[in-house]
Amino acid sequence: MSVQDETAGVALWRRVADSIERDIGAGTYAAGEKLPGEVEIAEAFGVNRHTVRRALAALAERGLVRAERGSGTYVEAPRLAYPLRARTRFSEIVGAGGREPRGQLIGATIEPAGRDLARRLGVKPGTPLARIDSVRLADRTPICVSTNWLVAECFPDAGAVYERSRSVTRLLSHYGIRDYRRSATRITAAIAEASDAVRLELALGRPVLIVESVDVAPDGTPLLATRARFAADRVDFVVETG
Repeated sequence: MSVQDETAGVALWRRVADSIERDIGAGTYAAGEKLPGEVEIAEAFGVNRHTVRRALAALAERGLVRAERGSGTYVEAPRLAYPLRARTRFSEIVGAGGREPRGQLIGATIEPAGRDLARRLGVKPGTPLARIDSVRLADRTPICVSTNWLVAECFPDAGAVYERSRSVTRLLSHYGIRDYRRSATRITAAIAEASDAVRLELALGRPVLIVESVDVAPDGTPLLATRARFAADRVDFVVETG
């Protein structure tokens, strides 16, 4: 790290942030690498820890670093190229990018289908649905928070199966469904809700891309309705046709 080219009058925290950003750009710190601790950074720049915290917060707002509670601050990985196609599989997409896909169960419940979900899944309103909430990661980086709904009668104990398999594809395979396709996708943008911001390790006020979709069996039978909230600065959606 170096602040020899600092401009007089620039706030100390901004000088520290700009210097670390230059080091990231120069490859001194690689994607996914942990930055030195606050004390080490403070000593290197001759500033206090409050100044370092503000600098790191500014870098997080720029999407360059991510703080993991109890672990440290890590350089953000490059955006994940995420194709949206008839056969969309999170694990395959992440794996194709040379990163390890992971899923973590947040919670699983049974709830009655409202009008919209009933329409999307082709069932009557009030039909019991298995709801599965999870966070999905590429290596250590959370990419999206997903809510999936399946007809509970067709997928008994779906939450427990997902907790063991950590994959929607493997969950469906458990019930004998070897293939499925995306029949509809809708993308909107919003500011992350507080709970999603925590799980995605985003600063409050950061944007998310919301992908609502329905997956169906080869014969067109609806299987799964999904509402996924993606960290907007971690993915590049590529819509594939044909």
